[in-house]
Amino acid sequence: MTAVPALLTVTGATRRFGGVHALRDVDLDVAPGETHAVIGPNGAGKSTLFKLIGGQLVATAGTIGYDGQRIDRLAPHRRARRGIAIAFQDSPVFGGMTVTENVMVGAHAVTRAGPVAAVLGLPRHRREEAEIRELAARALDRAGLTAWADRPADALPLGQQRALQVARALCGGPRLLLLDEPASGLRGPERSALAGLIEQLRGEGLSILLVEHDVAFVARLADRVTVLDLGRVIARGTFAEIRTDPAVITAYLGGPP
Repeated sequence: MTAVPALLTVTGATRRFGGVHALRDVDLDVAPGETHAVIGPNGAGKSTLFKLIGGQLVATAGTIGYDGQRIDRLAPHRRARRGIAIAFQDSPVFGGMTVTENVMVGAHAVTRAGPVAAVLGLPRHRREEAEIRELAARALDRAGLTAWADRPADALPLGQQRALQVARALCGGPRLLLLDEPASGLRGPERSALAGLIEQLRGEGLSILLVEHDVAFVARLADRVTVLDLGRVIARGTFAEIRTDPAVITAYLGGPP
């Protein structure tokens, strides 16, 4: 049987800041429909790798491919238009706007009418506005936030704010969703609800790259895990495989397997 090509491929990714290597020769791939987690201790290079893939940083060496084409020199908005969406841990919730309006911001990847059409109220802008509202409604439904749609976004509890950030990313219709420590700061029921949402999205066929500290969260969700330490890959495989790796135990998990 012919193997399905990876949707995302990172090959030999290296990033230096002055004389310091944040990443050294990192390889990683995400298959279509897969949830792939990246874990490691503080300073391992997880955030740097995430930003290289999203386009917020440029690699010193190596390549990044998406859907069979190199994207490592593309600006973040051009990557978004190709189907890569990001939910950063510190993504803002815009005060003074409803939940729906916050989610509509995520449709920037698919907007085409432009600011002039918006200012002049041209028909193509009105059509696009209606389309974006429909996209936002679908994203809210997928994220379980329909009941919150007309409420002020900054009044949401933290768990719902994280779901809002995911919904905003979904509004652009991505094929690959990048999640930056989505469980950080959440209580047990909130973590469980968010994990359920991610499982739902995986079941819908969305590819997900997850950077996370919460080991139990990763164990529940990840099809495969890549472990970084000091900017290098020290292990990769299923969670069951990496949790017994001596290098991982020493660097990250701690204690006996």
